[in-house]
Formats: sequence, C-alpha cells, structure tokens
Amino acid sequence: MIIQCSASHQCSDGQVGFYRHDSECCAATMRFAVFVPAHQPGMRLPVLYYLSGLTCNEEVFMIKAGAQRFAAEHGIVLVAPDTSPRDTGIEGATEEWDFGEGAGFYVDATESPWSENFRMYSYVRDELRSLIARHFPVDPERQSIFGHSMGGHGALVLALRNPQRYRSVSAFAPIVAPSEVAWGHKALPRYLGEDRTAWRQYDACALVAAQTFPGEILIDQGLADDFLEPQLQPQRFVQACHAAGQQLCLRQHPHYDHGYYFIQSFIADHLQHHAEALSAM
Repeated sequence: MIIQCSASHQCSDGQVGFYRHDSECCAATMRFAVFVPAHQPGMRLPVLYYLSGLTCNEEVFMIKAGAQRFAAEHGIVLVAPDTSPRDTGIEGATEEWDFGEGAGFYVDATESPWSENFRMYSYVRDELRSLIARHFPVDPERQSIFGHSMGGHGALVLALRNPQRYRSVSAFAPIVAPSEVAWGHKALPRYLGEDRTAWRQYDACALVAAQTFPGEILIDQGLADDFLEPQLQPQRFVQACHAAGQQLCLRQHPHYDHGYYFIQSFIADHLQHHAEALSAM
C-alpha cells in the first residue's frame, strides 16, 4: 500500500503528517492524519485511533483537540482518519450535513449505491490498521480507540465488537443508540436497509447487552450540549451497561457544549485512560 504525505508539521517535539492513499476497502482515495512523538530509533510505540464526528475530516482533531502534547508525554502515536470517502460521485452524497460524505457513521453499508464506497467499519478495523503498522513505528498489538459524537459511536462499536483488538475505549458525547434517535433513523436505513436487526450491530446499547468490553469505558458528556436529549441520550447506555455488568465511567459536565472547547478541556484525562491500558503488560 502506497501512501502520499501532503503536509508535515513539527509539534510537541514530534511530527504531525497528513496522508492520502487509494483504499481497496472504500474504492476511493482516503485521507488520514498521524502524530508520531519523538522516540528512539527502532522503537515500536502504542497507537491510539481517534474517530471524528459529523462534518469533520482528518484535520479537525489534530488542529483543535490539543492532544499531541499529552500523546508525546505518554509516547503514543495518534491516528485520525477522515469520516468517509470523498468525491465519490454518488448522487446526493454531499447534499446533507448529517448523511453521506463526512457522515459515514463507521458502518459497512450494504445498500446501493453506498455499499461500494461507504465501508468505514472495515476500513478502520482492518485496512487502516494494516497501513499504519506498515508505514509507522507502531506496535499493532497495543492499540486503543476513542472518538467524538458520531466518532464516539464508531469507537464504542469497534471496541465492543472487537474486544480482543483494542486495549481501551473512550468517547466524548457519543451517539450510543443510533437505532433510537433521528440521526440513526436518517442514516441507518439508507446504509443498511430497513431491517432493524442489521442496525443492532452498530448500536452500542444493543452490543453491550450481548458482549461487554474487558475494561472500564470512559465517557465525557457536556450538559449544555444541544444534542444531548434529542440525539445522544447517554442514560440509555448507562442502563444497558448496568444490566450487562459493563464497567462504565460517565462524567457529566455542567456548562460544556458539544464542540472542541469541551474536548480540549478533558483530552488529557482520555490520553491518561488509554496510556494506562496501552502500557500494561
């Protein structure tokens, strides 16, 4: 797999790079960003994947979250893929902010015309992991995942369905029950069809009822988030985790909204959460 670097920047004594490659999984050019902290030659570092939310791309997290200095302290590589393939040429793919390009929902679409390109679940789980292991100084056996909003949904789904692959998982303001809220009702039928049983494999509340994650899940939620009640509904996940015996730390913060000022405020805690899991033997 060949990757092309479009830009590179010194940051926190490491390097942030922005890359693109031709994806077999998504049948399109995919973009991603990587932060590699300073390290000794020959070292293989743990890797933490971040999944962004609706309308975001591979640049947003690296520019806005302020995560690099904490990743440098812990010696962790950060990887942030784009939220969907781009320039697909699919009719209607760019007309809605919460569906299509920029809104892949980290599913493997089964419905035409989306099924050819919108395979973000397999892209993150398999192809991107293989590409990062080949081109960057990472230990693929020490990887964790987190995300924000739609990306928090993606992180929870990937971790719950692949608990042997990820050491830890956390999320900022995740969509925990897309089967039950408007964002999911808009996206899931178009990507996956009308059979709701297919939706359950991408619904964290449904997944945790069937299989728990071996470790505590960390979630931060702002209480001034405009999407809290209509779209996020974290109490659904609290109830599902309690019923399943899943360890969960849900921290709720007055006055914080849905944006990156909120993420900046608590990003150090998430890096610490993952660093502890990634450093454990």
